[in-house]
Amino acid sequence: MVNDTYCPLVSVIIPAFNAEISIKETIESVLNQSYRNWEVLVIDDSSTDNTVNIVKKYAEKNENIRIFQTDHPSGSPALPRNIGIENARGKYIAFLDADDIWLQDKLSIQVAFLEKKEVDLVYSYYEKIDNNGNRDNRIVKTKKISTYSSLLHSNSIPCLTSIISRKAIGETRFKNIPQEDFCFWLDILKKGYQAFNVCKVTALYRETSLSRSSNKMDMFRGYWNVIRNEQNVNLFTGVGYMVSYTILGVIKYLK
Repeated sequence: MVNDTYCPLVSVIIPAFNAEISIKETIESVLNQSYRNWEVLVIDDSSTDNTVNIVKKYAEKNENIRIFQTDHPSGSPALPRNIGIENARGKYIAFLDADDIWLQDKLSIQVAFLEKKEVDLVYSYYEKIDNNGNRDNRIVKTKKISTYSSLLHSNSIPCLTSIISRKAIGETRFKNIPQEDFCFWLDILKKGYQAFNVCKVTALYRETSLSRSSNKMDMFRGYWNVIRNEQNVNLFTGVGYMVSYTILGVIKYLK
């Protein structure tokens, strides 16, 4: 655990759009963290359901929960996450989607790792759950260490498990493109940083038919756009990366 005399603030950024069914469970998973020095920034992407009212009720009871709203639906978590980064106060920033869940010691384990190892970006294993939150030991394990070159083969940094220092983010922001998180991590690691896996399950990923990751062809197109147009990988090398991405993606999908 983190030294009791120094527990750095963690800013938890939650983009939300029409998430009234799941947002309570997501926020509760932060409220239930054994690590206590956090703030939650929910950025509502112009929801048309009861999401905002639900979050406001939580914010009224807890001054560490703040809500922001976009002027119009952006259709992507990129803009909401960027708004969160701009308004975050913490030394560290963590990302959590409005239908996913953290396990109780998630922040404690990862902040302790960050502080002890003096690194800037950590992530972890996660477990898939169905739309009703049922667990079936479908654990997704990724690389122990991710570098820029290794990440080009496949996104081994699950966004819902990540915590990154404000210093490492700097001026980097999410781009409004498919696979925006993949591109974000590449842009971070391209600056010379490495990402480290604590190799424990710290989060639950809700898998539904509406999940963006459920459309595999869109994922392939998004991946190709990132490595070719955003990272400027040449055609021949890009094809090699695409083969690796496909194989690793199939393995992950079968979990």
